[in-house]
Amino acid sequence: MTNAETTAAGLPRATAETPAPPAGSPTTHRWSPVLAVALATFTLVSSEMMPVGLLTPMSHSLGVTDGATGLSLTITGLIAAALSPFAPALVGPRDRRSVLVAFMLLLGLANAVTALAPNFAVLAVGRVLLGAAMGIVWGLVASLGPRLADGPRLALAMTLIFSGVSIASVLGVPLGTYLAALLDWRAAFWALALLGAASAAVLAATLPPLPAHRRARLDGLAGALRHRGIATGAAITAFVVLGHFAGYTYVRPVLEADAGLSSGTIATCLLVYGLAGVAGNFTLGPMSGRRPKTAVTLALSGVTLATALLGSATGGLVTVLLVLVLWGVSYGGVSVSTQTWFRLADPARVEASAALWAGVFNASIALGSLAGGLVVDRAGNHAVLLTAAALAGAGLLLTVLSRPDRPADRA
Repeated sequence: MTNAETTAAGLPRATAETPAPPAGSPTTHRWSPVLAVALATFTLVSSEMMPVGLLTPMSHSLGVTDGATGLSLTITGLIAAALSPFAPALVGPRDRRSVLVAFMLLLGLANAVTALAPNFAVLAVGRVLLGAAMGIVWGLVASLGPRLADGPRLALAMTLIFSGVSIASVLGVPLGTYLAALLDWRAAFWALALLGAASAAVLAATLPPLPAHRRARLDGLAGALRHRGIATGAAITAFVVLGHFAGYTYVRPVLEADAGLSSGTIATCLLVYGLAGVAGNFTLGPMSGRRPKTAVTLALSGVTLATALLGSATGGLVTVLLVLVLWGVSYGGVSVSTQTWFRLADPARVEASAALWAGVFNASIALGSLAGGLVVDRAGNHAVLLTAAALAGAGLLLTVLSRPDRPADRA
């Protein structure tokens, strides 16, 4: 644990992970490594979520149902979830910079395989490769903020790193949707393949050496889970991400069938949603460093309300946009606020708890999209939105009844 983490968390330096500030500590601050990691998170999330904007054309091209195509998110999420908690232990003492570069190149390859897929089986292979890349990258990236920025800059650095998640909704998915409308859905994945290679190059050029603090052990995960604040944060994260992806994965069919919107208008709606997500990230992100419970409560309240309202708001474009703005602002703050909850709950295990957070997040993406697919194929669009609201609402209730294990975080 670095001096930066001690300052940000307000606790004495812990020794469970790091006996001393390692190479790569933010003694001389530069923003370029932080922005490079933000580009990587943007590329990860754009690659993972691209099927949301292309669900209908992909389904028609591959000859499968919308629910089956939604499984492409489930496949990726399950692989990422299986790997990310163990990422620090799997990569061992290797320099984190080299590992990140290698797996961003694998991400590029995965998108190329997806672009070439003649059927769902080959598509699944591409998504398995993508899940492997995501699992390792997310398992390491989530803990990099304190190694790239010192105390006064840490909250902004964390917000910037996780801004890649919301900006992917602003630029990645909508631009992929537009590109598919102009050319073909495969063109969107070719673009992501090139972006993966470019992101790897930027990481190689800008990141400082990031040697392991100490060789990670698998029992570090068990120790993190035994911590009450971490266990509660894991449950909260699981509920809201399950709910979000149960609904959001199938938002295009909702907007097409229920609201009667064209593909171009849907792309615009997703763009508005994404812009709102960026606003939420930069509003709730800094707040989460000071008042994590408040930030998480606001984020989950908005997701719960938006998913509950969208089914009855499809009578007009204005009402659809209003609900999507609420959804975007709220979900835009989920990543940084829940990860901050983990970090502040147990500063002694920053890398282990961050990897655990990434595993929970990705498992919830997989299970949420799977649950949504089962519901939408059997009970329809309104049922899947109500399911999403119920799951997010459970997370909201748990948040209200809980807090990270520090008195200062009760707000």
